[in-house]
Amino acid sequence: MRITRAQFDGLDKYKYSGIDKSVLSRHVLTPYWNLLVKAFPRWLAPNAITFIGLCFVFSNVATLLYYDIDYTGTALPPWVYMTWSFGLFAYQSMDAIDGKQARRLGMGSALGEMFDHGCDAINTTLEVILACHALGLTNSWWAVASQTASLLNFYSSTWEEYHTGTLYLSAFSGPVEGIILIVCIYAITAFHPMGSAFWAQPLVSLIPGGVGVKVAEVIDSTIGLPSAYTLSTLPINVAFMVFGAFGTCANMVNSYYNVIAARHRDKKPILSPLLGLLPFGVHTLILVAWLHSSIRGGVELVHDARLLPFLLYWGMAAAYQVSQLILAHVTKSPFPYWNGMMVYSLFGAVDANAQWLFDREPMVQSSPTAATVFIWMSFMIALFNYIRFAREVIWQICDYTGIACFTVRKKDPQGQWVEDEDTARALKASIVHKKNN
Repeated sequence: MRITRAQFDGLDKYKYSGIDKSVLSRHVLTPYWNLLVKAFPRWLAPNAITFIGLCFVFSNVATLLYYDIDYTGTALPPWVYMTWSFGLFAYQSMDAIDGKQARRLGMGSALGEMFDHGCDAINTTLEVILACHALGLTNSWWAVASQTASLLNFYSSTWEEYHTGTLYLSAFSGPVEGIILIVCIYAITAFHPMGSAFWAQPLVSLIPGGVGVKVAEVIDSTIGLPSAYTLSTLPINVAFMVFGAFGTCANMVNSYYNVIAARHRDKKPILSPLLGLLPFGVHTLILVAWLHSSIRGGVELVHDARLLPFLLYWGMAAAYQVSQLILAHVTKSPFPYWNGMMVYSLFGAVDANAQWLFDREPMVQSSPTAATVFIWMSFMIALFNYIRFAREVIWQICDYTGIACFTVRKKDPQGQWVEDEDTARALKASIVHKKNN
């Protein structure tokens, strides 16, 4: 991936803009973040802080793989869920202060936003996997639905930023309230005697004295709901998923409202930006078709251990898609409507459905073992592709801007990388030299 001269010209025009309407962020967390950033030394680069936070999430995933690599929902030791809670809160904290550290060191740049969003894109899928395990929704279509909603929420926010030039955090946003809610879910799972089984209870059972159950039964009989969808038996975890779906829809509407306002301000058409949602929608439909292959003679994916590597593949492919969109935003480039991972997913979906489409066995997913190997291989390919993209983009932006990614260094007037204090002295000496001449 080579960044063009026109893209570098767009990079020069980049300026961060953000609006935070989150009550929790402004009145509770921001004072804590302002104190926290002062605890970090000035020699620690902002992107290094972000990556350290992401490593907490990686350690959480490592404990999941150690205890339940088949993702069957095996009950984990309480301390594991507690570390998940701490790890996610640590990630949110470091993700929030990297920008403060950048301003503190004078290292604010488009690279920081790209790196921050790239880590968020990875974390989104990892938290879906962990949260579904804590909620007792492993190897199910609920995990697929959660992945879809979470990635859609993240993609739409990036799509909104591309068209408005501003990152909006609503009154109830995923990066703030959403993460705190998941932190609480992990903590409750850790401390409650029932563990993850707590979330399988009917929601109305939380109301003491059986009052909630009785009222729900009356409502069910009055409305005449089918037995499978009664309010009195609605589990807590399913209710949480429904709440998340409504939240995603609300954020989508709010994002489009902000896009409309920006397009009106710039006197541009308001319908054309909706085309930017097609890449996510098309890729999601392809992946769901891949998962649905089991009902047409293909290998089972959803209710099997293969779902975990499939979600990881999906997450890395989505992270690549979003990162391309972020790069387009900071470089003022045309909207990226497609990428190679979408083609790869299409191949996987067509191959898995070969029996139904072409009346022949799949080429590479003809057996459960072959499907397992192919999906794990797909995840590794998506991971390699994302790392390759990130490395090439980071290297080129660092070389162009003269700001290092993981260290507090800059380029001196001679183009040499030096420590930040040395840079200041070199620049000062250069200015004095020019004045004297």
